[in-house]
Amino acid sequence: MASSLQLQLRLPPSTTPPLLRHRPIQCASDRQALFNRIAPVYDTLNDLLSLGQHRIWKRMAVSWSGAKAGDCVLDLCCGSGDLAFLLSQKIGSVGKVTGLDFSREQLSIASSRQNSLSKPFYNNIEWVEGDALNLPFPDCSFDAITMGYGLRNVMDKRKALEEMLRVLKEGSKVSILDFNKTTQPTTAAIQEWMINNIVVPVASGYGLAEDYKYLSKSINEFSTGKELEELALEVGFSTSIHYEISGGLMGNLVASR
Repeated sequence: MASSLQLQLRLPPSTTPPLLRHRPIQCASDRQALFNRIAPVYDTLNDLLSLGQHRIWKRMAVSWSGAKAGDCVLDLCCGSGDLAFLLSQKIGSVGKVTGLDFSREQLSIASSRQNSLSKPFYNNIEWVEGDALNLPFPDCSFDAITMGYGLRNVMDKRKALEEMLRVLKEGSKVSILDFNKTTQPTTAAIQEWMINNIVVPVASGYGLAEDYKYLSKSINEFSTGKELEELALEVGFSTSIHYEISGGLMGNLVASR
């Protein structure tokens, strides 16, 4: 059942999105391979595992970015494109969205969704296969930057934030959504229980149990909200604030250049 579903959803490996640009990438190859593997069922699992709540969190992240009509915006670690599509609606047809990810499979899914949805303003999205630690853009290129569930997975969080700061325009914001590394024991226990008893068993139904077991480790190794605030200020952002959402299970860092 799981394997047939994957075959139905998986795009051919040679499929290249028409608006996809390629850049050299230096990253953890195992993490890149993981996101390529889960791409065909990524959206389905997000809906199942969050009971659809991830769509609300992503709208919040886009709202906090301050993106407005006509802006040029960047969505880092864009995956299958959820935040990029929300940004596209926000900025309208005269703006431009760039979605960057290191997973070609995820970008293929994003491009396929862009074509199937066929909304005129979605034509303002370009997909770039690239490295969040070495962004292929000039300084001060973007009016807003979003990142959904990506900062936890990059090899160097400081470097990622430095690159965001570099390509962000003066006075503009980054909005970074991710799992929250809570300092509250009860919330941490709930988070751990949900991963072990809900996330991994559901993922196992798609043959991806081992791939989703990395979640607990990646959250434990992530920074707390306070640490993220301090890191953003250290690299040069003028303000930073971390919001805990969904009872502290998720978090969103908002930092201004």
